[in-house]
Amino acid sequence: MQTSAETVEEHPDGAVGSRPQTDAERPPGATTRVAAWFERAQGRRWFWPGALAAGYLGEVLFRLVLVRHLYYPSVHADEDSYLVLARVLAGRGTTEMPVGSVIPGGYPLLISPAFRIADDPATAYHMIMGINGLLNALVFPLAFLALRRFGLQRPLAYIFAAATALLPPVVFYSQYVLSDTVLPVLILSWLLCMHGWLSEGSLKRRTWFAAGTAAAAAYSMATHDRGGVVVALTAVVFLGVLVLRWAPWRTTVTGLGVLAVGLVFVKALSSWLNNQFDVDASKTGTYLIEGITNPDILQRTLTRTIGQIWYFIISTWGIGGLAVVVCLFAVFSKRFPRPYRIVGGVTVALLFGTALAAAATLPEDWRIDNWVYARYCSYLVPVAFVTGVAVLARFGRRSLGYAVAATMGLAVLIAQLVIWSAGSLLVKQVFIGWGMPDALFLASDWGRLNMWRTTAAAFIILGAIVMFRYAGGRRVLWATGISLALFGAFATTTITEQITDPYTAWRKTYATDFTKAAGIKSTDNAVLAWDIEGNIRMAQAFEVYKGRVWYRDPRWQPVPEEATVIATPLPEAGKAPESYWKDHPAEWYVERVDQKRGFMIWRKH
Repeated sequence: MQTSAETVEEHPDGAVGSRPQTDAERPPGATTRVAAWFERAQGRRWFWPGALAAGYLGEVLFRLVLVRHLYYPSVHADEDSYLVLARVLAGRGTTEMPVGSVIPGGYPLLISPAFRIADDPATAYHMIMGINGLLNALVFPLAFLALRRFGLQRPLAYIFAAATALLPPVVFYSQYVLSDTVLPVLILSWLLCMHGWLSEGSLKRRTWFAAGTAAAAAYSMATHDRGGVVVALTAVVFLGVLVLRWAPWRTTVTGLGVLAVGLVFVKALSSWLNNQFDVDASKTGTYLIEGITNPDILQRTLTRTIGQIWYFIISTWGIGGLAVVVCLFAVFSKRFPRPYRIVGGVTVALLFGTALAAAATLPEDWRIDNWVYARYCSYLVPVAFVTGVAVLARFGRRSLGYAVAATMGLAVLIAQLVIWSAGSLLVKQVFIGWGMPDALFLASDWGRLNMWRTTAAAFIILGAIVMFRYAGGRRVLWATGISLALFGAFATTTITEQITDPYTAWRKTYATDFTKAAGIKSTDNAVLAWDIEGNIRMAQAFEVYKGRVWYRDPRWQPVPEEATVIATPLPEAGKAPESYWKDHPAEWYVERVDQKRGFMIWRKH
């Protein structure tokens, strides 16, 4: 039988033999044909824009599949508050502010079109999940640009950008109505623009980048209080560069001007929203100062700070830790170009500044996850991951080994300090898996926090990547990128199944289930008593979609004239329902009593 690697030839004596087939004679294999097509296609002007568009749409579709069944808020009071702000920004009527103060409106402004179109809360929530997918998936093309800026070739940058956009900390928060959906995009844009402004190029190009830096910083502040740290760092960099003349002064002045205009916009948006609600001013600044200056809680603040840094490192499987270590080294080393040193220093400053501010302002609500809180530093995950990828791709063996050793040492030291400081509280306090999904996934234990097992798992992944890189050199980066992208998709899907889905199912009883059981219509004007379960109160601010909600105790607070329904708890056992509100006006009567859920509904005649 003739094999594909041979060709039959007849010898002069008539015998039939074989000789090796030459490359010119061998038919091209499938792999060879694909490689040849890819080489030709890359030269076409349409190829990379088309590839980026296709990758972006793929990222959006992945996110939409994960959230296809979500139609009500479950993270109280954050989601409810953003939804209320979006409702008002869409031109609909005001209602109660669930969080108790007006929070920044930059993210609600982006999702407000859903309220202009949708006629019911479920449709509006579905549409917002779609908007979240479109916004959050922008991490992919921005990560591609960042990796190109680090010197990776387009195919490698494309693969690692896909892996970056599939990371669990990037996708997880986009499954809720939270500003963390868009903040990673803003921070990545901010640092990309800052690097472009500080790098050599035409005056026009650098001016646009300076303006982009300022605009991204200002909108970050309009989106969340963490943006205040971003604006402060931006102002410091602009003023420092202006004094030291590290960039053309026209570009810097332009950036400062755009930043000033952006802050005016932030102030105007905040002022307008505050005028729509009758609530107290935010006390975030007060909590921050107290958390830093009060000696009685200073240890708690510092422990939470380093706990968040630990979580940040392990949530990126150690790759983000490489970025932290190298950025710290770059600040003090002239071996790196100045733009990289400045951007690296700003990144580390933002990470530690965010962790400290979050640690100081988080309340003492006896939750385990507050010691290692994941959410607030997650907006830096894409930046750190692409930087760590650049370290893996560009560093030599010795330098990479030093960076890995320093990363592992830092993570182990921080983990031990947190365990020493928090002690038994890491076991005895309230366990809420939603606040630390990556740690639970890595430890493969969804019922408790195991810092050592999580740390070991993260560094097994990093160690395998580094060993693979040592064994195969830079040629194995293709396989590494594809593996990380697949693992990211697997991790994100698993966390969705184990954390997001059960968590939202559990919260359904406070949202649509209560609304249905209480017979409250979307057009009702509802009063919810203060002693009704808090999650119910906050969820109904969205579920009562066309009417409005007040939080009142009808026994001692006046009921608004427009109110049509009141939800109160049941009276003491053995007493008539009406005894809860003894002196209720004659126009109000008890419409229904739900003994199982512990509430009753009053209606106006």
